[in-house]
Amino acid sequence: NATLVGVDPPTDLALLKIDANNLQPVEIGSSSAVEVGDWVLAIGNPYGLPRTVSAGIISAKGRANVGIIDFEDFIQTDAAVNPGNSGGPLVDLDGRVVAITTAIASRGGGSEGIAFAIPIDMAKTVIDQLLAEGKVTRGNLGVVISDMSDELAQTFDFTGKGILVQDVMPDSSAAAAGLQSGDIIVEF
Repeated sequence: NATLVGVDPPTDLALLKIDANNLQPVEIGSSSAVEVGDWVLAIGNPYGLPRTVSAGIISAKGRANVGIIDFEDFIQTDAAVNPGNSGGPLVDLDGRVVAITTAIASRGGGSEGIAFAIPIDMAKTVIDQLLAEGKVTRGNLGVVISDMSDELAQTFDFTGKGILVQDVMPDSSAAAAGLQSGDIIVEF
């Protein structure tokens, strides 16, 4: 039996408390330390088959705009992840948890070599807040932004790195600071 400590829908994470003895904690690694090409293992219960382990590599980091959750910064892996793996650990070859599996890209519902995992560094931040407050509090600048593509940069006659402010929410911090649609943020 478990008690719900808190849930964070924008990251699809929840913190549970289990009253049990003699549990062996897993070692937590660092998702910022893993690199594309590193070997990882996905551990879970796919299709109701407990204690299943599959191997693969980190195939991408910082994967966003997938449309799964609000705050996307996924680690992508080609380890076989199937229904029932969600919430299971993605571990490095030293057994340290570097991510939490959460979703697959699939046309047929099974593993097709593209799975997404929540980086453990993000999960630790969420867990710390859930443990302390029972909820996660985030700042909200109040803008809708887009990456500055080469085409957008040409349209704005802009060179360098930045992000484009597409829209500013009324009564937001961004509106109070004077940000406007069409501004380019170059430093944060």
